[in-house]
Amino acid sequence: MTTQTVALLVTDTINDIVEKQPEALRVFHQFGLDTCCGGTLPLAVAAERHGLDVQDVLQALAAVQQTGGHNE
Repeated sequence: MTTQTVALLVTDTINDIVEKQPEALRVFHQFGLDTCCGGTLPLAVAAERHGLDVQDVLQALAAVQQTGGHNE
């Protein structure tokens, strides 16, 4: 089985990222981000508003991509 890597940008909205990579929803929940109130915000803006380092969020999303969403 091959895993397709999806390019994620800090300018992508949370909703766009979840559309590209559905398993990202779990990562966002771990960081306290959601698709309801913050879904239309770019990732960088949502992270900043929650006091998060956007690079930490991107690393967690990349880890989920590498494992195909099976990192539990």
